Amino acid sequence: MKLYQTAFSCLIEEENRFYVPNMAFGGLRSWDSLVARARLYAYLQQGIRDGEWTEGARPAQGDLRAPIGTQEVWAAGVTYYRSREARIEESKSAGGGDFYDRVYDAERPEIFFKASPHRVVGPGGKVAIRDDSSWSVPEPELALLISPQGDIVGYTVGNDMSSRSIEGENPLYLPLPMSTEISMEIFRGGSKEFAGTTLLSSMKRDLAVLVKYLYRNNSFPSGCFLLTGTGIVPPDSFTLQGGDEIRITIVGIGALINTVG
Repeated sequence: MKLYQTAFSCLIEEENRFYVPNMAFGGLRSWDSLVARARLYAYLQQGIRDGEWTEGARPAQGDLRAPIGTQEVWAAGVTYYRSREARIEESKSAGGGDFYDRVYDAERPEIFFKASPHRVVGPGGKVAIRDDSSWSVPEPELALLISPQGDIVGYTVGNDMSSRSIEGENPLYLPLPMSTEISMEIFRGGSKEFAGTTLLSSMKRDLAVLVKYLYRNNSFPSGCFLLTGTGIVPPDSFTLQGGDEIRITIVGIGALINTVG
């Protein structure tokens, strides 16, 4: 099952069929009211059976919005060995060469606040690169949708846009199959500039453990999203440029395509 947010309402995809809220049951459903539900998957399935959702058309690509309401976006860092290598390299000149080695092996994962909802760019939207950064890269990540009760209720594709030149100067300690593949392609002027893949099985941290630490002494009335770290890092010689197209795909979830603008 997939849950979308469109320009008009929420929409469900189940077994290649699409369902919209039935006006006879009150019509429009807000994103926050849905994702805050306990046992969300079972709730939506029951709603389809009870006629609260009626069959509709596939949404137009231009009508899709980022799947977020008032949820905060958090992130976990250095959860893949490739990320550990990249962070060590980028922070050497700032004296943090062995710092991320300790982060990678520490019992407590690096978890930090990433973005408020209004900063999230949806599918097909333009992402920005900072003009005070000389080294910018996309980071393809599995994103978890977590309920107010701390349960993982969904997954989506995330792009943790990062300014590596700034991060390097300021090092901080901050039921999906593990065979799931994550891939990223970057196109420039019609040519493929970079491509990489990784597997969830390459992640050092268990997803449930990341959620457990995020919810320690934290509460999220509408739930939240957690980006789980990247295992795909372009070479040090690469930096994004205006007009680049970023395609991130997670098998079984979908693809996120954005242009740098």
